[in-house]
Amino acid sequence: MRVQGSSVALAALVGVWLAAPGMLRAQSGASAPVDSAAKKPDPPPPPLNHLETTLAGFKLTGYAAGSYAYSGRSSGDTAIVGRLYDRLQNRFMLNALAVVLDKPYDPAKFSAGFHTELLVGQDATVIQSGGFNLGSQADLPHLYVTLNIPTASGNGLQFKVGRIPTLMGLEVIETVANPNWSEGNQFIYVENFTGTGVSVETKFNDHVDAQFRVINGWDQVSDNNTRKSLMGRIGIYPDASTSLGIVGFWGPEEANDNTANRYGIEGLLWRKLGKAAVWIQGDYGQEQANAALPEPTQDAKWWALGGWLTYDFSSALGLALRGDYVNDENGARSTVNGVGVGFPANLGQKFGSGTATLNIKAWPSAVVRPELRYDRSTLGAFNGKKDQVTVALAVAYLY
Repeated sequence: MRVQGSSVALAALVGVWLAAPGMLRAQSGASAPVDSAAKKPDPPPPPLNHLETTLAGFKLTGYAAGSYAYSGRSSGDTAIVGRLYDRLQNRFMLNALAVVLDKPYDPAKFSAGFHTELLVGQDATVIQSGGFNLGSQADLPHLYVTLNIPTASGNGLQFKVGRIPTLMGLEVIETVANPNWSEGNQFIYVENFTGTGVSVETKFNDHVDAQFRVINGWDQVSDNNTRKSLMGRIGIYPDASTSLGIVGFWGPEEANDNTANRYGIEGLLWRKLGKAAVWIQGDYGQEQANAALPEPTQDAKWWALGGWLTYDFSSALGLALRGDYVNDENGARSTVNGVGVGFPANLGQKFGSGTATLNIKAWPSAVVRPELRYDRSTLGAFNGKKDQVTVALAVAYLY
């Protein structure tokens, strides 16, 4: 019965993919001719929400998202192994209501800014930091103040203080900003989500910028040891269609251990090619031997490689493809955590995925995202098998 259900779901998804372009073309048919001699009325003033009217300069934005996913090889007929936001199969998910409040700073003068995001829903459960608790389905992944010092370049020098999203990777916590609906393996297993501390940032010119951070640790609001962690990034922009970001990190990340450092490097290359865009991300990391590792007496190493390709057929329809591969040779990064995200405990594995997502924007301020994903591991992690296929449909509204 499970195989049959998966086939029906897959056929329905393929049908949506095939029908979507036709439906969108039908919606974009020729409109009635316009009398160019007729005087057009003045456009209405732009809308202002109550917050913008009351507190000038503050911006209130966000999104709401829900989804459904099905996998024929779930664990216990509930968990989709190795996944994050789409971790529950055959479930309608209340993924997220995000409320973002932002007060921009002025880089040309001494000024201050503020940025925070309240995330409520089932996504918040799996990105929470140690030492901070708003409940099982709520979090503040962003909460920081920016102090700007003006510079001769006009770009300013910024000090950010608080809980700040990571410098690593292409994908972010907010899925509406990612090429694909589901989060890739690099985002889940080889990056941190956030860091709490101080970030010093500046844009030297149109071709180079830099960030340097001192934080409590990976995904720690309250530090779990007495040493701080470091993270830095250099951004290089040869032209308007190309960028290269290089990130390095170092510091002890395990509880009550000040000597076992985690360190590594990441590179992310982006290139715009007309209606298409390409990203390539490579990661390498290492953690010194400690009691929290699967092999406590041995240093752990891992590396990962991922690529994304997006293509916009029109303003209402786009396609995103992603492929990733993670070599967790000592099992340090992929073991299941306390909220059920990850793989079974292991001493090492190699795993990867291939994902295709349609981004349908036929409705104002909304995006519909049917997705097909294939995962494979060297472990029999998927209900005793080494691979699994998942179909999903996500809907989000941005405001």
